[in-house]
Amino acid sequence: MKIVRAEIPDFESVKRIAQATIRSVYPRYYPSGAVDFFARHHSGENIARDIAAGKVYLLKVEDVDVGTVTVNENEIARLFVLPEYQHRGYGRSLMDFAENMIFQADTEITLDASLPAKQIYKKRGYVEVAYHTIRTENGDFLCYDVMQKKRYSNA
Repeated sequence: MKIVRAEIPDFESVKRIAQATIRSVYPRYYPSGAVDFFARHHSGENIARDIAAGKVYLLKVEDVDVGTVTVNENEIARLFVLPEYQHRGYGRSLMDFAENMIFQADTEITLDASLPAKQIYKKRGYVEVAYHTIRTENGDFLCYDVMQKKRYSNA
């Protein structure tokens, strides 16, 4: 297993991981309008922009791209692991990687927590700091929390 910075040729792989995870996992937690909103939010245009800016990373297992995470300053975003590779510690590895990267330069991490991931983040020490509701297509709602984790120093 290794984590590498995504390059332009990795675009399709990052997009496939994000979209496959959204379409497989999110319908268990959200109505269709919210799932479609997530899929559009993690569009090819947004992914390509972040890859070009050097913010996207891929987790590879035996040269297979199985997960991705985006690190934007002190924010963790677009953390996805292909459904068939979940529950093997790959998401934890991506979180460890992203947290370590951010804590080298900052004392606080922020992320938007979807319903499927909220408990995972809470177990890692994140706390809710805001709650948002977005009205989506068909009158559906997307609800999510903004969560933060602080690095505590001994100084």
